[in-house]
Amino acid sequence: MADKVEAFVRDVVVPYEKDTRRDHHGAPTDALLMDMRVHARAAGVLTPHIRPDGTHLTQRETAVVLIRSGLSPLGPLACNTGAPDEGNMYLIGHVGTPDLKQRFLKPLVEGTARSAFFMTEPAGWQGAGSDPSMMKTTCRKDGNHWVVNGRKTFITGALGAKVGIVMAASADAETKGGACMFLVDLPDDAIRIDDIPNTIDSSMPGGHATLTLDDLRVPADQMLGHPGEGFKYAQIRLSPARLSHCMRWLGCCIRAQEIATDYACRRTAFGKVLIDHEGVGFMLAENRILIQQCDVMIDWCASVLDGGSLGTVESSMAKVAVSEALMKIADNCVQLMGGTGVTGHTIVEQVFREIRAFRIYDGPTEVHKWSLAKKIKRDWKQANPEHAA
Repeated sequence: MADKVEAFVRDVVVPYEKDTRRDHHGAPTDALLMDMRVHARAAGVLTPHIRPDGTHLTQRETAVVLIRSGLSPLGPLACNTGAPDEGNMYLIGHVGTPDLKQRFLKPLVEGTARSAFFMTEPAGWQGAGSDPSMMKTTCRKDGNHWVVNGRKTFITGALGAKVGIVMAASADAETKGGACMFLVDLPDDAIRIDDIPNTIDSSMPGGHATLTLDDLRVPADQMLGHPGEGFKYAQIRLSPARLSHCMRWLGCCIRAQEIATDYACRRTAFGKVLIDHEGVGFMLAENRILIQQCDVMIDWCASVLDGGSLGTVESSMAKVAVSEALMKIADNCVQLMGGTGVTGHTIVEQVFREIRAFRIYDGPTEVHKWSLAKKIKRDWKQANPEHAA
């Protein structure tokens, strides 16, 4: 399957990189997305990480497939392996009831709908960002419905999405403060998009919206899981989703390395091809090492998740190590290509922008390091109770 995905991305998707069907933020339009998915469906590579019976590939198997789909920034969109849909499909598949899966998961798996995950909130509102416990969006029970009010920001793909997963803090006495998740049909008049800012990345349709939820009424049977357990479900989604990002962007950096290598082996300066200059050749060598290290880190973390662990610690380590390594790879590719590296003549410039954003979303590097440091301290105190303060 991975070989089929790679052949499809290289032969069919890569030519679409010059397609002008983009919105004013530079992101692919849904028309471009659905056009590519027609070809993916015909090639048998649409949603390749989910088997026909609805079960998922293992995380290690998923890695092999998603890395190949990432060989173009458009590959995950075409193959339906991209964010946020891939993570949302994983969550609904693990937590949703049969009825919810039929109604909300089926169109996502079939690639006929996009989705959005409503968790992050505006900083000026003092809402949930990297700290979900700060969530200000609330939900309260009203008969056989829940009513949701609040604000969300950086909601990837909200514009044009048909399925939403909304996260809110319960205001009910029994579950007060606990998070709840709801599946909603989009668009909904009670969800108002306030702003879609221009951002450094441009690979995901629908942008990253800021929006207001004003008395959004959701039938009680559209709650995902049980009331008050939303934070637990978020971890079910976020740990593998962080790793999936690592997989896809590693694929993009492998392609950027290929483009930079071709450039360095053809371009001459000061009497020899660029790769024969140590300053250039060493950057490509460093990239080769970093690519291998990323592959090993992804495989290790995937093995932990396949072993039945939530893998929050491991996914944090993978997110930090891989995102920082990919940033260096992308930067090296831009640098050694000189002026060409900062133009849109190749995807190298876009890969650099996308990786820069990746270092922030799904938890910036510093938050993951802080979380890991807390774990180190807890482990030390358990091992040294007589010295623990």
